[in-house]
Amino acid sequence: MSTERLFESDPYRRSCDTQIRMVHPEGVELEATVFYPEGGGQPGDTGVLRLADGRELRVADTRKGVEPGSIVHVLEEVPEGLASGEPVDAVIDWERRHRHMRMHTCLHLLCSLVDAGVTGGSIGAEKARLDFDLPESTLDKEALSAELNVLVERDLPVAMRWISDEELDAAPELVRTMSVSPPRGAGRVRLVEVQDADLQPCGGTHVARTGEIGAVVVSKIEKKGRQNRRVIIRFAEVG
Repeated sequence: MSTERLFESDPYRRSCDTQIRMVHPEGVELEATVFYPEGGGQPGDTGVLRLADGRELRVADTRKGVEPGSIVHVLEEVPEGLASGEPVDAVIDWERRHRHMRMHTCLHLLCSLVDAGVTGGSIGAEKARLDFDLPESTLDKEALSAELNVLVERDLPVAMRWISDEELDAAPELVRTMSVSPPRGAGRVRLVEVQDADLQPCGGTHVARTGEIGAVVVSKIEKKGRQNRRVIIRFAEVG
């Protein structure tokens, strides 16, 4: 049975009242969750699960479970006696999540500026990267930084909508990633659209408007293989 993914409809939701569905040696599955599981280059959320007796269980990571649609909240310590059906208040580390949201949306802006397939990527709370299928070094750090910040300052709205697997198959140009397929399995795929900038399948969490990202800098462009260029971005506030 799938975990209800509250973060998909409301990435700004920080907590939820739910109950434990299943206990594993490394953690627990919940009936519903605000915790994003690692995937698509975005790290899994951390936070706490508050039990009815006042105890707090630290969530060190969140991952997709073995069963389709399941999510495992990896605990620093699984206490004895923890059982299915126990009520919990699930609370994410919001500051860390929000930085991931800002970075993830910024990577979509970067993707819109580089006319090449994406061969890989990762997101962190301070910096992120995308790898592009580019045989020549045609990218300029200063120019990309300026273009990214123009899109940020335009404060473009970011929206999500769903299409069927068949609709995605009929529009293969929407898929920019060459090494990772869009999240499928439920008969539908979520599209993330940055107005006038980018449209592509994505299961991650995003900010509502690009202005929320804040100023960014392209800190490095590296050659990674014969046809691979890595672009690393960071928040300008980090220095």
